[in-house]
Amino acid sequence: MPVKVSVVVPVYNPGVYVEDCIESLLRQSLPPDEYEVIFVDDGSTDDTPARLDVLAAAESRVTVVHQVNSGWSGKPRNVGIAAARGEYVMFVDNDDYLGDEALERMYDYGVANGADVVVGKMAGKGRGVPVELFRRNHPRATVENAPLIDSLTPHKMFRRAFLDDIGLRFPEGRRRLEDHVFVTEAYLRASNVSVLSDYVCYYHVRRDDASNAGFQRFDPGGYFKNLREALDVVEQYTEPGPLRDRLFRRWLRVEMVERMRARRLLALPADYRRDLFEEIHQVVVERFGPGVAAGLQPTQQVVAALIAAGRYDDVEAFAEWEAGIALTAVPERVAWEDGTLRVAFTAEYASAGGPMTFAASTARTPLDGPPEDLAAAVAWVGADTVARFEGAAADLLVRERASAAQYFQPVEFTREEVPAGDDGRVRLLLRATATVAPAGLTRDGLWDALVRVKLGGWTKECRLGPAPRGNRPTPYAAVTGGHVVLPYWTSPHAHLALDVDRATHRVGLGALTPAEITLSGARLHARLPLHVPDDGTEVTLRLTASGTAHDVPATLSPQGSAALLEAVLPLGELSGATWRAALGVPGSRFLPLPFALRSGVGGVRVVQAPTPSALGRLARRARRRLGTALGRTTARLRALATRR
Repeated sequence: MPVKVSVVVPVYNPGVYVEDCIESLLRQSLPPDEYEVIFVDDGSTDDTPARLDVLAAAESRVTVVHQVNSGWSGKPRNVGIAAARGEYVMFVDNDDYLGDEALERMYDYGVANGADVVVGKMAGKGRGVPVELFRRNHPRATVENAPLIDSLTPHKMFRRAFLDDIGLRFPEGRRRLEDHVFVTEAYLRASNVSVLSDYVCYYHVRRDDASNAGFQRFDPGGYFKNLREALDVVEQYTEPGPLRDRLFRRWLRVEMVERMRARRLLALPADYRRDLFEEIHQVVVERFGPGVAAGLQPTQQVVAALIAAGRYDDVEAFAEWEAGIALTAVPERVAWEDGTLRVAFTAEYASAGGPMTFAASTARTPLDGPPEDLAAAVAWVGADTVARFEGAAADLLVRERASAAQYFQPVEFTREEVPAGDDGRVRLLLRATATVAPAGLTRDGLWDALVRVKLGGWTKECRLGPAPRGNRPTPYAAVTGGHVVLPYWTSPHAHLALDVDRATHRVGLGALTPAEITLSGARLHARLPLHVPDDGTEVTLRLTASGTAHDVPATLSPQGSAALLEAVLPLGELSGATWRAALGVPGSRFLPLPFALRSGVGGVRVVQAPTPSALGRLARRARRRLGTALGRTTARLRALATRR
């Protein structure tokens, strides 16, 4: 079979962190003979070279290239491109990993759309990744119609013939931002770029020891010298004007202004802050015209103007003011409606321990040079924020806790100016209602609800909650979309979270009593504290006794605020035993029910399910923990054996 995708992985002393990368590459849904993995060992001094050689000997799709250390990732990636046989080349870092279907989905999407570059949705585990870019799929994206420039890491799929045709390779040597130079030119010269946002393809991981290259403090002089090379690429392939200004704005915003703001600046040593500021000041003065900063958000404009004027002390003072501003999001209603969870909340910014207030003025004036002092800067930002309030927006995202995969949910919101006292000041409040469809929660596990707000010069996220004490609505679990979903409030912070298909003992069924179960002949009816869609859902009633199980077809249909369970029992097969009951949902786990069916001389009757003894519960818990420990030990031993 022709090789569809070549995965290139530059490797340097990853230690155990390479294991997740390896496992994800071997788990790919693309058939093994349709992709290859090329590890380029850049002079590692740990045991990784031997580990990779053993892997290559066992896996025909794996190739290992060893070379003398080159200092950075550019040369290893170029060596990988030269060795690649695939139609597309995918770059993966040695401490990151892929979603199981990433290669197959990205390749198919790229071929279907004739893409030279395919950008797969990313999730950040302990590190930031682009958010707006992955709001929806973009089959034909450009730097003009999509925020592609927000994503300049190399973790994408590139058509190999495209790279060869334009002679595109990574800058080599001990340098920073080689990926910015490479990816920017690819975006600007590609015939088409496709962005796949409905599946998490790439997991960008911060190592526990924070030794990823991107988290190391850099030499400001060398860093911004390399950054100028990315700006050179933009100048080479664009004309002066709004597009060039918009692209330049990405580096001004992300690499310069954001480094000079709030806690990010204040966390740095004082002498390093000033060195960083001086280098940034030089780039801003040399390379950016007024149209670049003019498109920034208000707070960013203030910082950019102070940088351009060389006023470090005022930048620091503004950072201290900004550090006290936070987003708050208060849930007001959480309820199921026909199989979807409706979440109503209010969101606003807080400062100095209370709601942030603004002068009730809609007058908006352009920032004409740097503000004269901190008070003038704060006043201008406030006035501009009120004037722009009509453009403020709120979103709800759900984020899977284990993987950090996150998805936007449909949301409706209104904007409200709320009087904040007799001095004419106002609070800027967003009232929103989001709709969470369980079918979109693609993995079982715990999902956190996050609110994201764009208001004035800030885009901030926070967990949804805490709900006010005495007003924490907790709806039933729902059986819908092939999932059992339990909304709950975390402890101790009372943030909203969702348990998908795991809360088998916490969904509220334990409160059911035999008196609430009716048995009429073979027909069983039970009113369960569950939510189901208006058209109901098909489930299974599992009856077990002495190692024997009967799976009985059943239905759940809405009955008021609960669900009616109905099933026709196989009475002839339920003789001489007490049969425990459990509710089975397609694609989910079985939920234990607190009743049993006992067969006797008078027929079958409903009784309370036997309660496990405390000793039995402890024994089962110990067995589970022992099993987990043994499983981990076995995995470690296998890894060690493989390395040897």
